[in-house]
Amino acid sequence: MRFLKGMVLALATMFAVPSLAVAQPSPPPSKHVIADLVMDHVGIAPGETIHIALRQQIQKGWHTYWRNSGDSGEPTRIKWTQPDGWQTGGFIWPTPRKIAVGPLMNYGYEGEVLLPMALSAPATARPGDKVSMQAKVSLLVCADVCVPEDDVLNVSLPITSASTRQDHKWGPAIADVLAAAPKPANLTAVFQSHPAGVALAVTGAALKGVDLAEAYFFPFDPTVIDHAKPQAVERGPEGLTLTLSPGYSFQGGKAPVSIAGVLAVGGQAYEISATLGVPPPGASGLGAPSATRAGGAGLGLAAAAMFALLGGLILNLMPCVFPILAMKVASLAGHGGESAAGRRQGLAFGLGSVLTFLALAGGLIALKAAGSAIGWGFQLQSPPVVAVLSLVMLAVALNLSGLFEIGTSLQGVGSGLASKSGLAGAFFTGALAVVVAAPCTAPFMGPALGWALTQTPAAALIVFAALGVGFAAPFVLLAFAPALLSRLPKPGPWMEMFRKALAFPMYGAAAWLAWVLAQQAGAEDLAKLFTAAVAVALAAWLAGLAQRRAVTGGNPLALIASAGVLAVLSLAAVTWPQDKASELQAEPYSPARVAELRAEGRAVFVNYTAAWCVSCQVNDKVALSTNAVVQAFARHKVVYLKADWTKRDATIAAELASNGRAGVPLYLLYGTGGGEAVTLPSILTPDIVVKAVEAADRR
Repeated sequence: MRFLKGMVLALATMFAVPSLAVAQPSPPPSKHVIADLVMDHVGIAPGETIHIALRQQIQKGWHTYWRNSGDSGEPTRIKWTQPDGWQTGGFIWPTPRKIAVGPLMNYGYEGEVLLPMALSAPATARPGDKVSMQAKVSLLVCADVCVPEDDVLNVSLPITSASTRQDHKWGPAIADVLAAAPKPANLTAVFQSHPAGVALAVTGAALKGVDLAEAYFFPFDPTVIDHAKPQAVERGPEGLTLTLSPGYSFQGGKAPVSIAGVLAVGGQAYEISATLGVPPPGASGLGAPSATRAGGAGLGLAAAAMFALLGGLILNLMPCVFPILAMKVASLAGHGGESAAGRRQGLAFGLGSVLTFLALAGGLIALKAAGSAIGWGFQLQSPPVVAVLSLVMLAVALNLSGLFEIGTSLQGVGSGLASKSGLAGAFFTGALAVVVAAPCTAPFMGPALGWALTQTPAAALIVFAALGVGFAAPFVLLAFAPALLSRLPKPGPWMEMFRKALAFPMYGAAAWLAWVLAQQAGAEDLAKLFTAAVAVALAAWLAGLAQRRAVTGGNPLALIASAGVLAVLSLAAVTWPQDKASELQAEPYSPARVAELRAEGRAVFVNYTAAWCVSCQVNDKVALSTNAVVQAFARHKVVYLKADWTKRDATIAAELASNGRAGVPLYLLYGTGGGEAVTLPSILTPDIVVKAVEAADRR
């Protein structure tokens, strides 16, 4: 069947009508990419620049790569041999496609693609002659395996005395590719560390009235983002903000000075280069008065403090604060018209809010001074902090649902809310509200915070204190408004239903924080959080049982102890330092080493791999880098050899060919008995590898 397909391909190529300026040999039928050179003009005049394109016809189910291949792969490369004075530029890369392969995300092309290049003739070129050039093309084509392919392509082009006509076929095709290729569009782009990753804000006239829902950023540098993580889009009146998961370039709290790449949006693509800075308000959905769009550069201390005060007031309207304020609504309702108790709680809430703002600001200022590239909300950049906050939100929601009580008995909800212990609860609520509100940035906040972080620590703390006062002011003022408090209903049975209804915003806050954790740490840490959440819920239920038992005169100690142990274990599960993924200790591969180990009667696992191989990297993540496989290799004393084909190696290529393979991955397992190697599937699971290793020990 493969032979027939090859014959059909060869015949189709033989009878195709070539461009007048191009002559190419028919490609061998084993290739997955048919490459040739095409031009937009049938000739070239002295001093003229035209375009020549590398055309790739890619076999169905396979793909080649963009300039940044993503998590694996390699871009296409071309090297020219041409007469003196002739110049060919680099590829003008079309916008790539996203190609998801298991847990990896790659960028590349499928089907047919043209990669144009500018070709310039010297002024000394002689009309009537022909110019002959040669291009050596190296590309990587992948499906479930990756195969490097090389081509040597020749082109001959007549030199004319004047500009020639456009090639009737390839001229329009190349022109369309050039017109659609990403270009600068007078867009302004900045980026800043964000609680859920990196906020990339892009504004400009080209984005107005454009559908931004499917916007995506393709970076030029493969290390700046985690390609496999989703890119959340927030639309604004002047542009958009993308939330990106940081890559290796952001490790250690450092950030690159710029991020360049392609923004694909609304069927168009634009080249952008973002600098480190505060995103303008117009890039988000909130908008802001024009006076605040300068980023706060010209503000003084008084103006910055006023902006911070206004921003703090508006912050109370942000969705991320609603769940926390629900707790205070329940507290105020519990006081009815008792203004003295309400004032005490209002002051406690305000003190907790302001002190927490100052504490977070102090930490932020210290980290900035140490050179860390972080921004407001930095505490939510830590997965353990996010996980603990999610569990705290869940515990608060379970308390509001009545599963257990804090500082009161079931019979004394109304009086307990007004008790002394309620002041500590109010302080805690103010602190928690600030921690969770940090991801939100209200209008006026951005310029004020941006200015504050460029000033002395004293000036910065004044601005942050103003922010805290603005944030706490509505609740404190409400607590000091006897006329409003007196209108609240007196405590009664209605409060129980009201309080339980307010639990649901807290459940929503816990779920939102779980989503943030998933973006930061992935599915494995999310599974741990869910397990811890079940333990917290069980601990809350046991605490409630203990309270009920105490009310009826029983001994609650065993239940309290069990609840405490579960609570501690749940916190440890999400905060205890986790081991990194297991890793097999590999030796470099050579045929001589294989022969030596087999002569010793050792089991040998040979991994033919490459850094650009998609399937290889997926298998490394999901199968070979697992505890089960590492333990199986150790238990059966298997020697792990890695045949790295990232750089071309004739020895490895010969071994692949001898095993009937044109590319990687290839996995061979030699048993202890000296028999032939067993070939494992191209797609591995831990169970496949472990079973093969156990069987190899018996052969």
